[in-house]
Amino acid sequence: MNPSRYSPWLSALVVAIALAATALNLGPMIANLGLRAALSPPSPGAGQAVLLYYSLLPRLAMACLCGFALGLAGTLSQQVLRNPLASPSTLGIESGAQLALAIATLWSPALIGWSRDGTTALGGFAAMGIVFTVAWRFKFQPVAVILTGLVVGLYCTAIVTLLMLMNDHYLSGLFIWGGGSLNQNDWRQAASLLPKIAACSFLVLLMVRQLNILALGDAAQNLGVRLHFVRALGLFIAVALTAFTVSSVGIIGFLGLAAPAIARAIGARRLQSRLVIAPIIGAALLVIVDQALQMTAASLPAGAITALVGVPVLLVVMLRRGASLQAMPSHRQVVPAAKHPLLRISILIIALFAVAILAIVAGRGVDGSWTTQAGAMLELLLPWRLPRLIAAVSAGIMLALAGSLLQRLTANPMASPEVLGVSAGTAFGLLCVLFLVAEPTYGDRLAGGVAGAAAVLLVLFAMGRGSRSGNRFLVLGVSLGAFLTALISVVLASGDPRALSLVSWMAGSTYAVGSTLAWTSSAFALAGFTAVMLLLRPLQQFTLGEASAHSHGVDIRKFRALIMGLAAMLTAVATLIVGPLSFVGLMAPHMAQRFGLIRGPQHLVGAALFGGLLMATADFLGRTIYFPWQLPTGLMATLLGGPVFALLLVRSRRRALA
Repeated sequence: MNPSRYSPWLSALVVAIALAATALNLGPMIANLGLRAALSPPSPGAGQAVLLYYSLLPRLAMACLCGFALGLAGTLSQQVLRNPLASPSTLGIESGAQLALAIATLWSPALIGWSRDGTTALGGFAAMGIVFTVAWRFKFQPVAVILTGLVVGLYCTAIVTLLMLMNDHYLSGLFIWGGGSLNQNDWRQAASLLPKIAACSFLVLLMVRQLNILALGDAAQNLGVRLHFVRALGLFIAVALTAFTVSSVGIIGFLGLAAPAIARAIGARRLQSRLVIAPIIGAALLVIVDQALQMTAASLPAGAITALVGVPVLLVVMLRRGASLQAMPSHRQVVPAAKHPLLRISILIIALFAVAILAIVAGRGVDGSWTTQAGAMLELLLPWRLPRLIAAVSAGIMLALAGSLLQRLTANPMASPEVLGVSAGTAFGLLCVLFLVAEPTYGDRLAGGVAGAAAVLLVLFAMGRGSRSGNRFLVLGVSLGAFLTALISVVLASGDPRALSLVSWMAGSTYAVGSTLAWTSSAFALAGFTAVMLLLRPLQQFTLGEASAHSHGVDIRKFRALIMGLAAMLTAVATLIVGPLSFVGLMAPHMAQRFGLIRGPQHLVGAALFGGLLMATADFLGRTIYFPWQLPTGLMATLLGGPVFALLLVRSRRRALA
């Protein structure tokens, strides 16, 4: 079978499984009541008929509608942004909706009582508005939209996590809503959602020709297509579909990535085919998950379980012989290099030392006032402040180096430890240690984290062997990360105290770091930086293409394994210190670029300095800004890095990120 051609039997198989699962779950009840009675409004006393008509059938309808909407939204996002990693989650819509619900729960519960759907939709569209405001300056160039959406999503997620840590009793329900719930009490939500999805689908049908031409990139302007308008409208429809779905059932985000990827992997290369096949696959996958949950009577989040089912399906169709994800063309513009890079590096070094000194000598007094310490008082405080500062800076450097390596190796600006599933693997490895070891030491946690990260990379190499598609490699990483994150979410939803202890760690806290851990992390950071510098020359040759690297004597397979192994080690060590952060690893390399540090050694040094500076500042603010309580350094790094990156992005005007 030629994998480049569409294989209808594969999509038909998914639909058939969905129909079979529905028949197994609802068939006996419908047969007992009769088809006409099952589809008619029952009398109040008919318990089984009431359950079927007002709960189970609306739930089935919502699964179909939401899966269809998310599949269509993901297809639109990937076509407009020309990146197979793009999805509704990329634009921060789901995180914005979750933040709006958290804020309303804490400070305005009446809004939820009035309309929970309206509250979450308002949050989703507010996040979209921020992304669109920034993207407008760049004429909705794909990389600018993607990175802005990632910043907004990470920012909203950081605020939600912070609010949950400070108000865990009030916001514990967000774990369930965030996992996605399809429970229904009547037909009102389905009746409200259907015309919205139908209207968006009709608009997509009218835009098919313009969306097809978008594949030409900026050259489409020569054909009379208003790129600015088409990109904005396409993203708006994708955002609307996502916001409507999230407001109705919560976050079921993986379908937006999985359904289009599965459609492409089974041969639906043409946009018209993907616009039909991807929504159908999304609906079928969500129905399969929901019917399976009902048959097992498991009270687990549907969104997380969808990832557990969708990831294997995605991997199976991608690993078919010859199946691949065709890389989408992207227009790249070069950011001007700084005329005096050493001067800019010196500025970063001075800034890092200044923040470090401030973090050591400044703080809050007993009465909450700002004070500076010196002499004997400083000697007493130094054993507490210096180790956490060293650990924070070291973690920032390691994450920045890991992000730089992954972005250079894959030639994708979205690559980061989280995107490749390395952070999720580290977190899952640590979770396994917490369940298997009664009193885990730091060595146990380090071994578990490194083992989890290494396992993810080994699986990636095994599945991606022989593939020259960087996009395919990244999608495999995203899928594995989603799978492990879903497993962690299921364990967290179980309420086990050992799992709940992960919540504060996942926020990224350094307040318990001792001198041993601090100096160990600094040794890893120094060793990692030295290794990166030694590998710089072959890394630059590899960036020019595998053919160029091979002609210069670089063993492609061994070099890729070496770089990925180094990135995994740096990520695992840093993750154990400050939690599974992706923001520093994703954004520090881009900050260095925006600062004019473009070329190999300058860029890597600049990224490392930006990572260290971000984490040092975040550690100081987390210790002092909410005194006497301490805010996690990881969350503060996200909250601090967002505006900094946005400023650099805006100052760059309309140059696309390289």
